[in-house]
Amino acid sequence: MELKVTQFKSAIGSKPKQRGTLRALGLGRIGKSNTLPDRPEIRGMLAKVPHLVSVEEVPA
Repeated sequence: MELKVTQFKSAIGSKPKQRGTLRALGLGRIGKSNTLPDRPEIRGMLAKVPHLVSVEEVPA
């Protein structure tokens, strides 16, 4: 199982740690998507920025 993560809101005005989390997820601008493995580390990162990203589960 993989996760398709899409940024739908700007990181302007977010805390620096949240911006760093977006960068670590491979995002950085509105509309950008990235496919990531479904692992606890990734789920934890997504839990820090749920107001900025949308997540879809994609079968591997």
